[in-house]
Amino acid sequence: MSDEELEAIRQKKLEALKEEAARDQADDERAAQARAQKEAILRQILTPEARSRLTNIRMVKPQFAEQIEMQLIQLAGSGRLKGKVTDDQLKKLLMQIRGRERERKITFR
Repeated sequence: MSDEELEAIRQKKLEALKEEAARDQADDERAAQARAQKEAILRQILTPEARSRLTNIRMVKPQFAEQIEMQLIQLAGSGRLKGKVTDDQLKKLLMQIRGRERERKITFR
């Protein structure tokens, strides 16, 4: 292989890496924008105490917190929420969800 061929291969590889980096950056920006939008919606539909509780839940069970957030956003989007969700209402929702999870347990005999 000549030096020119090696340089052409290097240039192609460099271009491919640049394109991949640009795609990764665009994906990161979209994810950050989606997180910001979700946080803005949650700020509108939750009281500060309820947001605090949800933040605490996220630290312990991130997937469970994500599930609750999506459910709250869907309720708000469908117009089924009247006013902001209080801490007590959030507790009731959490108990309902936990009750459903417990029903799914399978026992073997």
